[in-house]
Amino acid sequence: MRVPRRRWVRAVLALTAVSLAASCVACSPVYVVKAGIAEARILRARRPIPEVLADTTTDADTRGKLAYVLEARRFAAEELGIDVGDSYTQYTKLDRDTLALVVSAAPKDQIAPVTWWFPIVGRVPYRGFFSEEDALDAAADLQADGYDTYVRPTAAFSTLGWFNDPILSSVLAADDVEVVETVLHELSHQHLFIPGQVGFNESFATFVGRVAAIQFFCTRQGGGPDTVKCLRAQARWRDYQRFSVFLDDFIDDLEGLYRDPSLTLEQKVERREVVFAEALARFDTDLVPTFEAVTFAGFRNAPLNNATLLGRVFYYNRLPDFNALLAQHGGNLGAVLDDLKAHSGTVADAFDLLPTASTGQ
Repeated sequence: MRVPRRRWVRAVLALTAVSLAASCVACSPVYVVKAGIAEARILRARRPIPEVLADTTTDADTRGKLAYVLEARRFAAEELGIDVGDSYTQYTKLDRDTLALVVSAAPKDQIAPVTWWFPIVGRVPYRGFFSEEDALDAAADLQADGYDTYVRPTAAFSTLGWFNDPILSSVLAADDVEVVETVLHELSHQHLFIPGQVGFNESFATFVGRVAAIQFFCTRQGGGPDTVKCLRAQARWRDYQRFSVFLDDFIDDLEGLYRDPSLTLEQKVERREVVFAEALARFDTDLVPTFEAVTFAGFRNAPLNNATLLGRVFYYNRLPDFNALLAQHGGNLGAVLDDLKAHSGTVADAFDLLPTASTGQ
């Protein structure tokens, strides 16, 4: 499965940097200006997708994936009821294979992110950088302050409908299923985004992107339940749920250690290595043999610390519970979207809207 570096975060760089720089009193002015300049370049380089499709110099692979982007937009609007606006009607070719580098951090004895405040989106557990040097410098500063850190690439972002987000060439490096899933994932943020609840927002979007991609490929004209892309999309969603269960259990074990008041910070950091080793052993022996279409090699090969774990938790938290909510609605994803949006303001933590997969209650 070709999913190169693409999916650890959806950094909402443009909204903050371009439209609200003046009000970002809690942000570094230099950071905001640099992000704004980089985003302006992306927006300036946009071309309408129909124009790119009609261009005889456009290669067949790019043409085919861009056609899927337009079809996925229509699916999101017509089948899921998402207000897609003008997002993903244009294309930007980058001069690199990664949009940005994202820096996140966490205390060594807590599964809790360091956060930064931005207008509109609230507090977020990462900062995005268009310069590798700036990203590494930021991570080094956080490490010097005693935090676990994680620097990871991202290939896509969403401005929540505030701008006409283009599809980026970095996204098209993935296969057709992942391209469609990315578009549907990002568009779901335009339907529901709760300021300050990044974990819910991203796990919700993971759920929507995966399930909607299944419905897209399994029902579209020329597709069907027995087609390779339909089966691949289904297998990837099952794998994502398996990994979610593993990861939630792993985090529970770590939090049990971190909450022990009898241990010093040094003891917790030392003993967590045992928890890490046991979790990796379970991953190799119990989980890997069950995977059908995803290897999660990035998780297996990255150094383990609280920041790298949070980089996964934000996207894989309680995925089976989202699936249980889908089952409660008879598989009607549009109804799930409407339900969550209607009730998201009634609870302090949107995860409280989900049933427990094991009970369906």
